[in-house]
Amino acid sequence: MTQLRVNIYYGGRGLIDDPTIFVIERITKVLNELEVTVERYNLFEEKSSIMVMPKTLKDVDAVVLAASVEWFGIGGFLQQFLDACWLYGDKEEIKKIYMLPVVMATTYGEREAEFSMIRAWEMLGGIPCEGICAYVENHVDFETNAKYNQMIEKKTENFYRMIASHGVGFPNSNMQVKKTVLRTATMSLTPQESEQLSAYVANDEYVKKQKEDIEELTNLFKGMVGEAPKRDEYIDTIREHFYPMTDEIEVIYRLNLTDEDTSIFIEVNNDFLDVYRAPSDSVSEHGEPDVTAEIRTDVFRDILDGEKTFQGSFMRGDMPSVHGNFTMVRNFDTLFRFNDVEVEDV
Repeated sequence: MTQLRVNIYYGGRGLIDDPTIFVIERITKVLNELEVTVERYNLFEEKSSIMVMPKTLKDVDAVVLAASVEWFGIGGFLQQFLDACWLYGDKEEIKKIYMLPVVMATTYGEREAEFSMIRAWEMLGGIPCEGICAYVENHVDFETNAKYNQMIEKKTENFYRMIASHGVGFPNSNMQVKKTVLRTATMSLTPQESEQLSAYVANDEYVKKQKEDIEELTNLFKGMVGEAPKRDEYIDTIREHFYPMTDEIEVIYRLNLTDEDTSIFIEVNNDFLDVYRAPSDSVSEHGEPDVTAEIRTDVFRDILDGEKTFQGSFMRGDMPSVHGNFTMVRNFDTLFRFNDVEVEDV
């Protein structure tokens, strides 16, 4: 008789007091005594390659899906693994694989989590078995309870009998839903191409680069059809009238437009200029502002139109509040010249 193979996929965070770890270690011990080959995958350690993990199901007789319910549901790692099985798994392989759900909860919801895992495995075409599900208030009391240990061993032995005897499960409606409604997009790929595609999906750098390329192409085509991103006239005007100083200067201005509930950040580093608009409660990307000014939109527009100067508006009290480095207040009108004709400040 060929030796049976069981993979365990642990979806918790690996905490030392996680009762799920204790349960899967007991399951492993029993299966090893029954001469079953057991391989365990800690998904929190494999998070960068979860999308290619369905290939580990090849030639496996059964799996144990182990979840730790800490606040809600089965957790992200195990959900990602099941998503990957749906998207990239070999359904012909999965439909022969038995699944033992293990759910240990330190909060409410262990039954719902177990049901979610069973339903997911049925939709994938696999065969779910009777699982191990419990609420654990104190992991020490749970682990030292002889009756609980005996129950885990008994459930594991029943799981082994189901696998060894090639037991069948009753038909269920989830299988019909899969056949008639839930259909993944079909692609004609060889097994080698499918594995390579899964490897690309698991490569974070590759995915990031693809997203950047798509965004760049999207902006390019928007421009070609006359749908260029909306321009900000304040920022454009400031950029167009920037005159770098001959002396070295590094300054950050924050102009809070009181009646628009936004802020204009102007950052100057010698001849480098960065201007951007941000929500009023945001902070500068490069440190604390040297000058912070509260200013009404009508006064700001007059400055941009060259009808007033920044320092003149400050001196006349047109700005409700200005604080910071007052030398840099004076330098604003040198750095940004919105009118070639000097405006007399009163």
